[in-house]
Amino acid sequence: MTNWTRRQALFATAALGLAGCGEETPRLGQQDFAPEGSLAWAIDGAWRLEPERDEWRHPLQTLQFWGLAPGQTVLEILPGRGWYTAILAPYLARNEGRLIAASFDPASRSLAQRETLAAWEARFASDPALYGDIERTIVGRGALAPAGSVDLAILANNVHTLMAEGVAEQVFRQTLAALKPGGAFGVEQHRAASTGLQDPLAGTGYVQEAYVKALAQEAGFEFVAASDVNANPRDTRDHPFGVWTLPPTLRSSPLGAPDDPGFNSAPYATIGESDRMTLRFRKPNGAGATAPIPAP
Repeated sequence: MTNWTRRQALFATAALGLAGCGEETPRLGQQDFAPEGSLAWAIDGAWRLEPERDEWRHPLQTLQFWGLAPGQTVLEILPGRGWYTAILAPYLARNEGRLIAASFDPASRSLAQRETLAAWEARFASDPALYGDIERTIVGRGALAPAGSVDLAILANNVHTLMAEGVAEQVFRQTLAALKPGGAFGVEQHRAASTGLQDPLAGTGYVQEAYVKALAQEAGFEFVAASDVNANPRDTRDHPFGVWTLPPTLRSSPLGAPDDPGFNSAPYATIGESDRMTLRFRKPNGAGATAPIPAP
């Protein structure tokens, strides 16, 4: 039986009940004072990218749920333009931590990927005093990080990107190899309905929660917990241009086509950002510092 068949069978029968993240954490803006170097300080920073999205992405609660702590080595997989990097880099730089960003290949055939990488580099290479010395690796070209070196790996809203590139299984295995035994893997992803079959290329940007769990378990991870901190029950997931119909993109036409000035984005703006799963996995303690998985 192939991995694909096993995964389909697993999520066809799995219950998708979500566990709460437990202890409540303060919302951004509730702190009277955020000491420099604290996570709240990093989230409140004037250097942040699109802090208005905190309403939907809840970085404080999400990062605490994943187990971010001072002194850690953190691997951020496909950081995009750096929404989370702008929090992680200053926080880790001031707390004797280390950030490794596994990004797009600068030689990618995709113009969008090259532009995203260039925007990330222009921002985070320009101020080492604030962001520290961020280490760089490339997804699809060698190891994501040295074997057994990472305390926490983060993959935020990019499982669908890995699926579209055909490297999801490889990257999940490489993430396991990079983590220390007991290390955590935090995943945030646009959540598809639990019924029907998962598109293997995730063309709408949505992925079934059970499918993500199956990817992780096949790679060797143990599931720890799920949180509804980034859930949005108003998201029907039935949008003409996939998840990108919603904020922050508000796409008005198919990918590659000119914007349609007659398309009414107001109903989608009212929905807000997508419904998202927020998951935490761990590398089993007995897994050891496995060797990195080579790129095909």
